[in-house]
Parts: sequence; structure tokens; C-alpha cells
Amino acid sequence: MMFGGLFTAYLIYRLKYYPAFVAGSTSISVSWGFANTLVLIASSFTMAMTVWAAQNGRRKTQVWLLLATMLLGAAFLGVKAKEYYDKWDECHIPGHVIGKGFNAWGGCSATDKSLGNIAEEIRDPKHHGNSNVTEISAEQTAKRTEIFFSFYFLMTGLHAFHMVIGLGLLGWLLLRAKSGEFGPAYYTPIELGGLYWHFVDIVWIFLFPLLYLISRHQHGV
Repeated sequence: MMFGGLFTAYLIYRLKYYPAFVAGSTSISVSWGFANTLVLIASSFTMAMTVWAAQNGRRKTQVWLLLATMLLGAAFLGVKAKEYYDKWDECHIPGHVIGKGFNAWGGCSATDKSLGNIAEEIRDPKHHGNSNVTEISAEQTAKRTEIFFSFYFLMTGLHAFHMVIGLGLLGWLLLRAKSGEFGPAYYTPIELGGLYWHFVDIVWIFLFPLLYLISRHQHGV
């Protein structure tokens, strides 16, 4: 229900501030997002195979597959941390509450002062922008990307929180699998853990296109 409400609110604000949401979406790395999508799909496969191993009484296989699923989940969170750091470095953290305040005009990085200048990217044709956009219009759109980033961090942060819960759940299942508790006669906890993990994966399958992909080619106002 939380994700349903956030998806609805995101779509409403996206319609209202469409150019700003397109500009914000274009400023995040689709490569990292795609990599994380592949990682989660792989983790869904290893989790499904864990259920199969439990059903067939393969204790060691259960343990190794649970470990693989946890490693893939940790890899996802590591990539997400890298993405968050990049946004922090570009001063795209909304709310002025963490480190440097939000700045859509760049100039926050000590090594690259132009890093994170969304207004410039909107007007720069080399970045698929629109050179006909006035400087004032580009700056207004860049300022409104703070709304996009509020949704971005809230939705991906909530998803990451569910991932952490999932990793804790898998760790608990791993300890029980090591002691040989699961087999053809009893594997309900493994099955329920798998359902939770697949739910978290499915949420990301909706988040990835919504935040990273839609209308990336229309960068401009």
C-alpha cells in the first residue's frame, strides 16, 4: 500500500512538473540502474532455486543458494550506495538536511565545479538538451527537479529498507537451513521468504523504468 500511494503521487507530480521530472530522471545513471536490475533478477533465480533445493532435500545446495541470494542483495545495496554518493557529490540531495544543500546548478564538487549542473544540461545539445530553451526557463526547471529527487530518494530508500529486512530474513533462514531443518516434508519458511524476496524484486521492476527510463530522450523544456 505504501508503494501504491507513492507510485500514484509520483505520477501526479510527474504530470504536473513533467519537464523537471524528465531532467531529473536523465541526471541519474541508467547504467547503474540496469546493472542493479540484472542483479535482482539473478537473486530471484537463486531464491527460486533455494525453494527447489528445499523441496528436494538438498541441504548444502539450499545453504549455497541462500548465500548467493544474500550476496546479490548486498551487491544491489552497494550499487545503490554508490548512486546515492554520486547524488550527494552533485548536491542533489533535497531538503538541505545532509551536507551540502540542494543545488541544481552544479558547483558543489571540489574536483569538478560543473558536476550536477542540470540547468546547463537542459540547454546543452550534447546532452540531448534543447538550445532553444531560455536560461530562465532552464533554471526554473532545474530548481523543480528537487521534487523529482524527493520521490527518487523516498521510493528507492523505502525499497532499500525492505531489502535490508529481506537480508535479515535470509540470514535467519540460512542458519535454519544449515541445521537441516528444511526438507521435502517442511519448507514453508523458505517458501514464504522467497515470496517476500520476489515481492521486493517486483517493486524494483516497476521503480526502474519509472525513475530511470521513461522519457529520457526528451531532455529539455
